[in-house]
Amino acid sequence: MSTLSVDYFSSLDGYGGAEGMEGYFGLAGPGLFDWINEQLERDHIMLMGANTYRVMAEIVAGGDDPSFPRMAQLPKVVFSSTIQPPLSWANTRLIGDDAIAAVADLKANETLPMRTIGSLSLSRSLLAAGLVDRVRIVLFRLILGRSGRERILDGLPDLNLTMVSSRILDGRLQLLEYIPEVR
Repeated sequence: MSTLSVDYFSSLDGYGGAEGMEGYFGLAGPGLFDWINEQLERDHIMLMGANTYRVMAEIVAGGDDPSFPRMAQLPKVVFSSTIQPPLSWANTRLIGDDAIAAVADLKANETLPMRTIGSLSLSRSLLAAGLVDRVRIVLFRLILGRSGRERILDGLPDLNLTMVSSRILDGRLQLLEYIPEVR
C-alpha cells in the first residue's frame, strides 16, 4: 500500500502564486532547494495535472537544473483528458479517467509513496476525497493581498490537521507537515 503527500508553497495569506512574481515568490534559498532535493532523492511517484505537466515538461526539456535528470528518472502520473500521447517527459503515464478513483487504486496497489507536484486543483480534490496522508506546506514570509493568485485551500471541506513536524528553511521559510482528516 502506498501513501500520498500533497505539497503546497504558500504566502501567509494562503496564495500559491502572485502576479509578476517569479517562482518560489523570489524567496528561495539553499535550505529550500536542499529540502526539494531530499524529496527527489527518495523514490516516489509524482502526481500532477495537465497544466503542471505542460509547464514542467517544457522547463525540464530546456533547463540545466541538476535536479532535472532525477525528475526524469522518477515515475510520473499525469491526470488529463486533454493531453494526448506520446508524452515528452520520460517515465510518465497518462490517466484520462477519474483522478480520485485512479489514485485510490494506485494507493491500494503501488508500493512507492506518491506526492503531488504543483496541481492545486488535483491536490484539493485528493484532500477532499480523504486520500491524502500528509499535507506539507512551505510557508513564505509575505502577504499577497493585492497580487495573490489562486488560494491553495479554497473549496476544501473542513479538515482536522495533526502537526507531525515543523522546520525552518533558510532562516525565513517554515515547512509545516500535517496529517489531515476530513471532518
